[in-house]
Amino acid sequence: MFNILKPRHKARSVQIFTREGIPNVTILGLPHSYWNDTYHLLLTMPWPGFLGLTACFYLVTNLIFAALYLSLPDGIANAESGSFIDMFSFSVQTMATIGYGAMYPKSPIAHALVTLEVWIGLLGIAMVTSLMFTRFARPTARIMFSRYAVIVPYEGVPTLMFRAANQRANQILEAQVSVAILRLETTTDGHTMRRFYDLKLARSRSPVFALTWTVMHTIDESSPLWGMSVESLVNDNDLTIIVTMTGIDETLSQTIHARHAYLARDILWNQRFVDMVLPLPGGRRAIDYHRFHEVVPW
Repeated sequence: MFNILKPRHKARSVQIFTREGIPNVTILGLPHSYWNDTYHLLLTMPWPGFLGLTACFYLVTNLIFAALYLSLPDGIANAESGSFIDMFSFSVQTMATIGYGAMYPKSPIAHALVTLEVWIGLLGIAMVTSLMFTRFARPTARIMFSRYAVIVPYEGVPTLMFRAANQRANQILEAQVSVAILRLETTTDGHTMRRFYDLKLARSRSPVFALTWTVMHTIDESSPLWGMSVESLVNDNDLTIIVTMTGIDETLSQTIHARHAYLARDILWNQRFVDMVLPLPGGRRAIDYHRFHEVVPW
């Protein structure tokens, strides 16, 4: 008889389409270990963790070789007998191929250990260097999304709107945005399913995205939001609006992407965004990003 109650692997929680950083989905039945995908872990872990892990690996490796050198009777010339500090210092010099010349191996076993440590040091330096370069060179987007999405009449039709802004001083070429609604629905057969519904946008593509972009979706008869009231939207805890944006960074000439999610409580009815464009003397204009998230009653 199959035991379906006892999980065969450790459960883990993941963050999906939430902005607060609180895991909202628990995964059961899949093998989970941070070391099953070491390369991905080393690329995605925070910088303090990455630097701390490499420092620990460097320290532990030198401690191991220092202990091995210490076990060799008179294996290292000019090193104080029984001094762990001297052996650790010699290990650091050997791994980094510094070679001050004050201490050097004398016995064949010591030479073999030095050869092994130099080889491990070369491999370690190559791997850490490649990981550091990959982490620095990985293209990222600095796109800011408005804190809220609003539903307000536009040209007499209710329209869903939110803002996006490029926080860098360059341009994003061939920028494209897609918006979808994620819902939990129950079919006529009683099955609960997660379904995505694409939202048709007034403009889903911009040849150049440099400053701000107000994304708009008209709520008409063809819209998945058609017929929803303020109460039904607020009480729908399973509704999420998912935004994804892609484009080409003109500096790196590489594709970058960003995503954001609006929960039902993040959608404000009969509110409009404050105008960010301010007139300046001489006919010039300024964009005030302090007003990026501000809304006022319509």
